[in-house]
Amino acid sequence: MNADGSNVVDGYADDATIRRILEETGDTWAVVGLSNNSSRAAWGVAQVLQRFGKRVVPVHPKAETVHGEQGYASIAEIPFPVDVVDVFVNSELAGAVADEAVAAGVKAVWFQLGVVDPDAFGRTRAAGLDMVMDRCPAIEIPRLGTRA
Repeated sequence: MNADGSNVVDGYADDATIRRILEETGDTWAVVGLSNNSSRAAWGVAQVLQRFGKRVVPVHPKAETVHGEQGYASIAEIPFPVDVVDVFVNSELAGAVADEAVAAGVKAVWFQLGVVDPDAFGRTRAAGLDMVMDRCPAIEIPRLGTRA
């Protein structure tokens, strides 16, 4: 338990940070790894985020339109501000995505379940961004009873 009473799930996620990202950080989420492959977790999580009131921007080498939103090949190509970058790539690639997110001026980075890079977490937090690692917003939204 943190001093503020929030639950510490592990060293990379706490309820206060999760809630802040979901409720206060902003509504434009770039989802890295999101394509039109409906069998992939990113596709379903993006749907949940949209139902929760978030604008979901697909980031994938194919730059496909997904869930009605134009896709981009990289975070740097998105021509408008992004609040949160949600990362659905292998842990080996995630650090570079976090660095790109920091360079783009986003407010928070979210590494999905199974995406773990402690060095990237440290760099991202040192840059002043909120970050959650090894968690899924589609699980955290109902668990915390968050609101859009």
